[in-house]
Parts: sequence; structure tokens; C-alpha cells
Amino acid sequence: MAETKRDYYEVLGLQKGASDDEIKKAYRQMAKKYHPDLNPGDKEAEARFKEVNEAYEVLSDPQKKARYDQYGQAGVDPNFGAGGYQGYGFDNIDIDLGDIFSSFFGGGGGFGGSRRQNANAPRRGGDVTASVVLSFDESAFGCKKQVPVHIIDTCPDCKGSGAAKGTAPQTCPQCGGSGQERRQQRTPFGVVQTQTVCSRCHGRGQVIEKPCPTCSGSGQVRKPTTIGINIPAGIDDGQVITIRGKGNAGQNGGPAGDLQVQVSVRPHPLFERRGNDIWCELPLTFSQAALGAEVSVPTLEGKVPFTVKEGTQPGETIRLKGKGFPFVNGRGRGDEIFRVTIEVPRNLTSEQKRILKDFESTTGEHNYQKRKGFFDKLKDMFNS
Repeated sequence: MAETKRDYYEVLGLQKGASDDEIKKAYRQMAKKYHPDLNPGDKEAEARFKEVNEAYEVLSDPQKKARYDQYGQAGVDPNFGAGGYQGYGFDNIDIDLGDIFSSFFGGGGGFGGSRRQNANAPRRGGDVTASVVLSFDESAFGCKKQVPVHIIDTCPDCKGSGAAKGTAPQTCPQCGGSGQERRQQRTPFGVVQTQTVCSRCHGRGQVIEKPCPTCSGSGQVRKPTTIGINIPAGIDDGQVITIRGKGNAGQNGGPAGDLQVQVSVRPHPLFERRGNDIWCELPLTFSQAALGAEVSVPTLEGKVPFTVKEGTQPGETIRLKGKGFPFVNGRGRGDEIFRVTIEVPRNLTSEQKRILKDFESTTGEHNYQKRKGFFDKLKDMFNS
């Protein structure tokens, strides 16, 4: 009996009929919330994370979403109720406009021939989604990660045939292997002939008398696996890495789908990323800003010496060229930009206060240009 699963829309906290953007946004939020790297040792979070990925894998695929909306779990899970349809799923339910016209005008090919898709034609496997959480440094320099995913793979026992070991699919006795049935019907307009998908083999031209017990005749199984991926230097939060051919297995010799890996980057305690630039606050003392100083500033590669010029003002920005993030799959790097802040000292001693008062008595308007400009404008405003 198929495992009862929660509604995929409910898993992502959405209502049925949610848009593609709503589904993508909900997935990013839920995947980050329950990611194992952010919830170490939490088995419940790990289970929810797998559930979220499985839900997104279906709802992000227009064809799977349409089948799920119409048939529920039975429309997307190859192991769901496999005995009833011999594992062929709903992809083989077909409607041909030629059949409709033939019921009125007779014949099988009178309206441009059959447009029915061959049920045995190679079909590409579906894409699989996963997510990975990176540190700030890992996103800057790149790294290798092992990503756990659940994929639909070819059954190892029957090699995709759906038949038990020692047996093979047999030619359908009802349609003779054509996958189609022709029926004649007497109507007031005469005898007409219709052509439909074979009701026994569902268009495949073959039937499985003894289904494979491993896959219940579907030819495919869902299995957990781990895939190693290379994270390129400069990858940003929210970007998606596509790994070709690492998704669900194809059918009838078709190619495998792709693996889509959603990237999340943890925030850094000092740095903020803006495009390929890095922003950081640089706190200075009053003396350092007024007199200039040699200070050490943090970069992605570690601390580097920097000369603060005399008279540096709060809010000024200092740019270090080429100290930002690398451009993904390109040349060059962004810059690192420091925003200067001046910290006013607290808890001064009596001696420190005396020294500051003596210093203040020696300064004039020529030492404070912004202050002078402010009071000049204030004076003009009241005089006018």
C-alpha cells in the first residue's frame, strides 16, 4: 500500500493554485529553515527538509504539478498503486483530435494522421531540486559539497523493464503490439471506425504478466543518494547551480533530468555583500581620524595594513580595489568598501576631560568646516 504523504501545498505553506513565484519563494524559505546544516542533529528538521524538497520537485515542474493537481499523489509517484496501471502512470493517457473527427467521418488518418505520442518513445527524466548552505568564505572562494537528494532511478533488478527476473514483457494480445485499438461502430451515418489507446496495455504494446517485486512493475524506484558538486567562487545567496544529467532517470532509454541546487549563504559578522563588492564598517577613534593613523583592516584573505589619512570624516568611504568577490565564471573581482565611523569616548576621567577642554579652547571655526557651514546657513535663514 502506498505511503500516505502530506499535501505538497500544505508542506510549503501554500494554497492550491499558487503561482510559480510563490512556490519558489516558499521553497527557499522552508529549505533554509529546515536545512540540516542549520539544524545539526535535529531529525525532525531533517525529515521536514526532505519533505520540502520532494514537494518542490513536483510543484516546480509544470507537467508534474498538473498531474498532481488532478490526481494527487497517484499522478506523480511511480510506486503509487503500481498494480492498477502496471506502473505506466498518467503520461500515457492520450487524447487525439483525429479520433474525434474519425468518429464523424470514418477512417483512422483522415485528419492529418494520428498525433498520438508513442508510449515507447524515449522520455527525459524529471529535474530534481536540492539546497546547500554555505559559509560566507565558501561562497567567496568556492568549495566542494556533498548534497543528499532523493531521485527516481532505473530499477536495478528489472533494468527498467518492469518484469520480474527471468521474465520479460509480452506482446499485448489485445492490440497485437500496436498500442492502439480499432473499433467499428454502426451509426445513422453508416459504419465508422475509431482508433483509441489500447485499454489493456495503455499504448505500450506490451503487458507484464509477472511484475518486478522491487518496483511493482513501474521499472523505476525512488532512492536516496549523495551527489558531489563543485561550488564556483563568487556564488551568491539565492543562485541556482544546475548539474546536468544528475536528476531522475529517463524512460525507454531517454536521458536523465538535471539536478537544480539552490544556494543559501550564511551572513558574516563583519562583511555585507552588495553585488560583487563587500561593505564593512571601520570604527576609528577621534585621534585616529583627526591625526591619521596606521590601522589593520579585515579582508577575505585576512588583515592588511592601511593608512588612514589626516582629517578623515565620519561617513567617508574607503575603497580597496580587487578585494571583493570574484565574478562567477569570469575574470576580476569586486572591491571592498569601508564606511568610516568615529566612536566618541565614554567614562572619561577628570584628567581626560581637562585635556579635552584645553584642546577645545584652542580650536576655532576654521577647524570645523561643517559646523561653520551649518551656522552660516542658520544665520541666513533667520536674517531672511
